[in-house]
Amino acid sequence: MKTDRPAGHRQRFYTVAEAAQLLRTCDMTLYRSIRVGEFPAIRIRGRYVVPAKAIDAMEAGALANGLVDAADFTTRSVA
Repeated sequence: MKTDRPAGHRQRFYTVAEAAQLLRTCDMTLYRSIRVGEFPAIRIRGRYVVPAKAIDAMEAGALANGLVDAADFTTRSVA
């Protein structure tokens, strides 16, 4: 993934394609999950970005608990 950030600056957001690549899934699968509120993202007009912290939290949860549901990381799924 090409970035224009100076060295040492951590990426804060991913494009949907970048997040899908990290998760080893199809970007269309991720777009569908975002649109139905099952995956955390920020919409800016018609474009979505995925917070790096959401990916990090999912990874930490999977390492600690073995399995996570991405929908648990969205505000729509909070009761």
